[in-house]
Amino acid sequence: MNPKVVAELQSIFGADNVLTSQAELLTYEYDPTIFRAVPGAVVFPKTAEQLSAMVRLARREGIPYVARGAGSNLSGGSIPQPGGIVVAFSRHMNRILEIDIPNRRAVVEPGVVNLALKNALAPYGYTYAPDPASQKVSTMGGNVAENAGGPHCLKYGVTTNHVLGLEVVLPDGQIVQLGGKAEDPDGYDLVGLFVGAEGMLGLITRIVVKIVPLAEAVRTMLVVFDTIRDSAEAVSAIIARGMIPAALELMDNAVIRVVETNIKVGLPTDAGGILIIELEGLADGLDRQAEEVAQICRANRAREVRIAQSEAERERLWAGRRGAFAALTRLRPDCYICDGTVPRTRLPDVLEQVYEIAARYNLTIGTLLHAGDGNLHPNILFDASDPDEKKRVFDANVEILKVCVDAGGTITGEHGVGIEKREDMAYLYSPETLDVMQRVKRALDPEDLCNPEKVFPRLVHGA
Repeated sequence: MNPKVVAELQSIFGADNVLTSQAELLTYEYDPTIFRAVPGAVVFPKTAEQLSAMVRLARREGIPYVARGAGSNLSGGSIPQPGGIVVAFSRHMNRILEIDIPNRRAVVEPGVVNLALKNALAPYGYTYAPDPASQKVSTMGGNVAENAGGPHCLKYGVTTNHVLGLEVVLPDGQIVQLGGKAEDPDGYDLVGLFVGAEGMLGLITRIVVKIVPLAEAVRTMLVVFDTIRDSAEAVSAIIARGMIPAALELMDNAVIRVVETNIKVGLPTDAGGILIIELEGLADGLDRQAEEVAQICRANRAREVRIAQSEAERERLWAGRRGAFAALTRLRPDCYICDGTVPRTRLPDVLEQVYEIAARYNLTIGTLLHAGDGNLHPNILFDASDPDEKKRVFDANVEILKVCVDAGGTITGEHGVGIEKREDMAYLYSPETLDVMQRVKRALDPEDLCNPEKVFPRLVHGA
């Protein structure tokens, strides 16, 4: 990077908060995807005012920039442009600024880790509902940018349902306040515009979220099926009965076996599929609800229904679910996580097509699902150093996403589009719809410097 620009960055953030050595920059070139790009500088902001100055500098010099929290993005969304600026929020802007119990609100900076907020709220008897599987490391800023989901979003909704206000540094350097603590502010829903925009419209520096009381009682169930189709059909049957569990997760046999080998939580390794079902609410009546769910599952050929008898047992089940991805990665050098969503009633047929695609491409797939809302994650295990296998993985992923769209679904449930799925947007949306989205981007960022080359097909970018 130009030494004069580096000097200006150091004057804005302080020399200790600007990284430019090659060794340091290499640690910010990647996320869990296979994409790589080395930035020209990494900065650690403390205030929105510092970022305003940096954005004006970047605009003057034509330098692209990208926000980064924990770098746990699964679609390449936090990959920088070569030679660009990475704005890393994890070092300083990681404070919980306010916990407002009477109004059921919290105010946080973007570098706050999701689980850290939950832990801070627990002593008050409250929680922040969205709980991505990466909650131990993923940050609130990244959750907002990607509109993150998680197991308990079946009942409580995804991130956008819990964000009320944002402070944002726009691509022209202005610092704006969008929304606030009020439930339904006047004017356009600009908060909704920024949630899920994948960091392409500005740098989020403050977040106002809803918090909810912890449930009085919880029942966590493990339901075992001989086939994954039976487990998927049980999902639709539960929802069709008018019951909305707090969480409804599905794991296939490949995932069950690797989780049990590595984490040992007591899963039956001969099962075709299992459901982890969690019910929350008032203690009075919760056992009756659990029995009703058990009856529905047995009617759909469940061979076993277990209810966790202690908090330790419940935590073991969830440790298996949340540790599944890490366990899978031990089998092969690389793991490609597909992320599509379909209507719940289409899950059984779509899953069959996923396994047919895997067989046709001679690939190993282990599938996890936020089954209650139809969000499936086929994890393709492979070796990226093998060009032929790598190509087969990419081709299979495209086919899987097309199957999801053809079933009435979409190409991402929670991981975002980023670099990975930007070309697939043309399969999901018409050119006219993509143009409307791009016009919003151009209106706020005419120079296309704020996390460019993401989400939109390259043809739309003019490349």
